[in-house]
Amino acid sequence: MEIKLYKQLPQEAVVIRTKVFVEEQGFEEEYDERDNTACHLVAFENEQPIATCRFFWDNERNTYILGRLAVLPQYRGGHVGAALMKEAQAQVDALSGSAIYLHAQCTASAFYEKQGYQKTGAVEPEQGCPHIWMYKKWK
Repeated sequence: MEIKLYKQLPQEAVVIRTKVFVEEQGFEEEYDERDNTACHLVAFENEQPIATCRFFWDNERNTYILGRLAVLPQYRGGHVGAALMKEAQAQVDALSGSAIYLHAQCTASAFYEKQGYQKTGAVEPEQGCPHIWMYKKWK
């Protein structure tokens, strides 16, 4: 598996996010202004895009935010998401970051806990889906 970093939203990430979040999960507001300023990671297997996520600095929270982590269904359970999160942490660390926050779908919170993230705050809806803030600090 190869993971590539993009400074703009690549078409490969659009395809993956559309399949996972729009078609599979029914989200309608998938793309936002953050896509224009975020860094995007895309994982490839045999040159085919299989997963993506984005990360960006959030002035309001004064921290990096990871989001839009999506793995195509046929590649789930193979540690692809964990590899993307590890790479995102390495990228944030290289930018002198020491923590990442994310707004997790509650159904995915156990996955994030396995990656070292902790829940913080209350459950809240995002497009009708329960989410919770989680974070990981390493410095």
